Amino acid sequence: MKKFLTLTVLLLATLCLANPKLGPAGPELEKKDWMLGPWQKHLTPVIKPSARPDAVDSRNIYNMATILEDGVVRMIFRAESLAEPAKSMTGRLCLAESADGRNFTKLPDSSNPEPVLVPTEPYERMGVEDPRLVKLDDTYYLTYSAWDGKTARLCLATSRNMKNWEKHGPLFPDFAPTNGWTKSGAILPERLQSGPYQGKYIMYFGDTHIWMATSEDLLTWTADETPVFSPRPGKFDNVLVEPGPPPIRTDHGIVLIYNGAGKFRQSGDKLIYATGQILLDGKDPSRVLDRGEKPFLAVTQTWEEEGYVDNVVFAEGLVKLQDQWLLYYGGGDRVIGLAVAPAK
Repeated sequence: MKKFLTLTVLLLATLCLANPKLGPAGPELEKKDWMLGPWQKHLTPVIKPSARPDAVDSRNIYNMATILEDGVVRMIFRAESLAEPAKSMTGRLCLAESADGRNFTKLPDSSNPEPVLVPTEPYERMGVEDPRLVKLDDTYYLTYSAWDGKTARLCLATSRNMKNWEKHGPLFPDFAPTNGWTKSGAILPERLQSGPYQGKYIMYFGDTHIWMATSEDLLTWTADETPVFSPRPGKFDNVLVEPGPPPIRTDHGIVLIYNGAGKFRQSGDKLIYATGQILLDGKDPSRVLDRGEKPFLAVTQTWEEEGYVDNVVFAEGLVKLQDQWLLYYGGGDRVIGLAVAPAK
């Protein structure tokens, strides 16, 4: 395994030299066999806001969910417009596609994309945000945050075509640990085959701590009020943790990429975001087996340091295209970046 990791690092270093658009994603990846990586970051965003000032995504484009179908990366992204005041703008979700995972076409028109999900309910009047996407059988399941200006509620919508969505409302409207603030959720797209949750689907959710919920049908969920894991004093995630893309099952267990944020005296106690990995038991996914000490994705570029919100990298979309993992993340809450890793 050590020999394999060494060869992989050398290969990526060679690619980096041959392609100046690639660079380090953050701190050196820890040498843990279960982790995805090592990662290299595209040094420029792969998707930017539209140039038309009245376009739905003319101010910010970030918070994305991705899925790979028939060799095409399909993405749902959060869009915010310059046509609305910055402090009272409304988040809407739009659609884009890419054959290579790097060059995207916004639908139906890249200069003026049309939303596929918009606020319609009082609890989402300020925006629909933070999507995560899975598909089982012929149905897409989209978790998203509904924002009313006070509380971020985790909601669910379903679709057969990713364009027309049926909303199922807040999943945990009375979640006691957070007074209803449940933010975002990432579903493992398979029914568990063994263990204490056999026959059920699971989802990780939250953004102060991360909790787990279970479901028989992917529509009705029951949450456990005991967190699966939490922020860690002195680490990169000492303030908050939030699920990233849908978790994946590997030979080692269930790997969840998650977003963390921390404050540090040496950086003036500013909130700085970074992304880590955690390994959960494949039979009992409420049990943590291992957790990275360092982030593998961190703020390194100017467009991540300075944006609508400064010092942000925030990963939500992950696909395996050919022999690579493609991880999509928001940079500075303004643009969408990409990090790549070999798919072992």
